[in-house]
Amino acid sequence: MSNQRLIYGFHAINARLWQNPKSITEIYVQEGKSDARTRDVLQKAADEKVRVHFADADRLNKLSKGMRHQGVVGFIDASKNHVHLEDVLENLSEPPLLLVLDGITDPHNLGACLRTADAMGVHAVIAPKDRSAGLNATVSKVACGAAETVPYITVTNLARTLRELKEYGIWIIGTDTGGDSDLYRCGLPDSVAWVMGNEGEGMRRLTREHCDMLVSIPMFGTVESMNVSVSTGMVLSETRRRRTLQSEQA
Repeated sequence: MSNQRLIYGFHAINARLWQNPKSITEIYVQEGKSDARTRDVLQKAADEKVRVHFADADRLNKLSKGMRHQGVVGFIDASKNHVHLEDVLENLSEPPLLLVLDGITDPHNLGACLRTADAMGVHAVIAPKDRSAGLNATVSKVACGAAETVPYITVTNLARTLRELKEYGIWIIGTDTGGDSDLYRCGLPDSVAWVMGNEGEGMRRLTREHCDMLVSIPMFGTVESMNVSVSTGMVLSETRRRRTLQSEQA
């Protein structure tokens, strides 16, 4: 199956079983395991009528390509996880909070960004198809289930998508060391799409040109920059903090 994708580990498997069980084609469980987490997976799989196979550790190691699978491996039909941006935006009960990842190529960084996005209530993560790590087993593992809960939308033309977001009244805010203002002093509109650039090169020129504002993260120590997933956590946390204060004062 061309759209088949590997997932492994209890977080990724459980999240998929609860969020989108129909996308799971089969699960492999290590034979002889009877701990509580394994029993929960087996019970949920039975409830959802997901096919389960029992296999020895060597078989699971081969299926997971040597990754730490915790005794559970699954395969999903990735085509059943496709979400359209319009579906997300038209069904929100609060102003949009989006994360745009312009060229994040490290799957560990992508997984960490998705995990943070889930924690901060991001409504969708957007990335270009041709310049991104893409969802894979490593991303799902690092994301600890967030890859199955946060809508991850890949687009063929990121610049066009940014223009469409503006038509919805969403401000495009890029992160840059030479930003117009810093994170703690800038004014944040109600509807925001934060843009994070590539780990080494930052945002592409065309992406930068579509930003309504460029914001820097103040550095108070000796290092000059931070990992993209850490920066993502900072801007999303600050945005959520301000929203919480605003709602409490309303």
